[in-house]
Amino acid sequence: MSLHQNLIAGEWIGNDPSANINPSDTDDVVGEYARGSAQDMTDAIAAARAAFPAWSRSGIWERHVILKKAGDEIMARKDELGALLAREEGKTLPEAIGETIRASQIFEFFAGEVLRLAGEVIPSVRPNIGVEITRDPLGVIGIITPWNFPIAIPAWKIAPALCYGNTVVFKPADLVPGSAWAIVDILHRAGLPKGVLNLVMGRGSLVGQVLLDSPDIAGLSFTGSTGTGGRVALSSIEHNRKFQLEMGGKNPMVVLDDADLTVAVEAAANSGFFSTGQRCTASSRLIVTEGIHDKFVAALTAKLETLVVDNALKAGTHIGPVVDEKQLKTDTDYIEIGKKEGAKLAFGGELIKRETPGFYLQPTLFTEATNQMRISREEIFGPVVSVIRVKNYEEALATANDTPFGLSSGIATTSLKHATHFKRNAEAGMVMVNLPTAGVDFHVPFGGRKGSSYGAREQGKYAAEFFTTVKTAYTLA
Repeated sequence: MSLHQNLIAGEWIGNDPSANINPSDTDDVVGEYARGSAQDMTDAIAAARAAFPAWSRSGIWERHVILKKAGDEIMARKDELGALLAREEGKTLPEAIGETIRASQIFEFFAGEVLRLAGEVIPSVRPNIGVEITRDPLGVIGIITPWNFPIAIPAWKIAPALCYGNTVVFKPADLVPGSAWAIVDILHRAGLPKGVLNLVMGRGSLVGQVLLDSPDIAGLSFTGSTGTGGRVALSSIEHNRKFQLEMGGKNPMVVLDDADLTVAVEAAANSGFFSTGQRCTASSRLIVTEGIHDKFVAALTAKLETLVVDNALKAGTHIGPVVDEKQLKTDTDYIEIGKKEGAKLAFGGELIKRETPGFYLQPTLFTEATNQMRISREEIFGPVVSVIRVKNYEEALATANDTPFGLSSGIATTSLKHATHFKRNAEAGMVMVNLPTAGVDFHVPFGGRKGSSYGAREQGKYAAEFFTTVKTAYTLA
């Protein structure tokens, strides 16, 4: 089995292998991937810094061609890359292929944005003076990504960073080096100059810390846990660098008495359990008014009984395994916490054995939960969902907003009045009406409020707010 190495200054290096294990079949080694050292990260930062002057002044057509070529190759290889993603992360093959297509679309979008770079020319209030307002690249961007979207999230950070003329040092999650390596390899072969994009795989406590401590990082874009996000923020403040955080969520979905029951159940099942609940936008709190509560719980339970939990690559699988043993223990610990807190285990919660050894867990539904329980306040990041009964819309909205997080929020209703009020008053960065809370477009802003996010929004044209800095220039005529 060949070793997949780190990319530093345009060269593939590294000899410390780590096995990438398939959570659907722990006997299956997806590949061997190099673990970088602290020196590797130091060298990668230096390479990116050396490459910045030329790349930041490169022509827009050069950048367009490279990003377009990368997007085209990802799309052409969507089935192959999707299978790799499913093997290493555990989401079902259709979901994995869909994520790969989204990565391609992101590169296509920013290939177009390169050609749409624009500024402003405006008159000064003083006579015979012109004013130009432009956007400059920041410099070296550090990118740290999570394991749950191992190709889409790197794409929506790397593509705009390169589009706007920055150089990149990329540190992916330890659990999913395969998708990260593939996307870097594609960009490398697409023609990026040496040092513009550097990949350093390895332990976050080692290589990630070097990234955080470096004064040469001009901007740091992070998606991951709230705890690590706090460390990213503190280090960035110390170095006076720009930083962007996407962290946890405890997303609510409100179901009102007037909701279409079929629509509500489909949205709740998708939000809470697909991708094994391992999405920061997943709905883990279902806030249901008492008039529809019992019918909704019965219908959702019936839906869960039809969902197949199995190998991610197997046809007909709806829910794959949990990503690894550590996350599985977190999920089962929270299931026990829910029971002790007094919530009723209405469905699931048991470990499952399949033909291949893996981290399989039944989708888990609690009822009779309150919004004060730990299972209703802390992010579990697994297929564990709580139903909270409320009296009316007003209580539902208050309960939905009663959380330290604010990423995504949803409502199922046929009332235009309530839908409009909820969109205006939900304390979240994204609001969904009669749709799953998970699942967003690639060309619109992504991000949340409160403890979920910090800094400029990601994706679409709003990405320029983070990856560039505004310059105002005056000229005497």
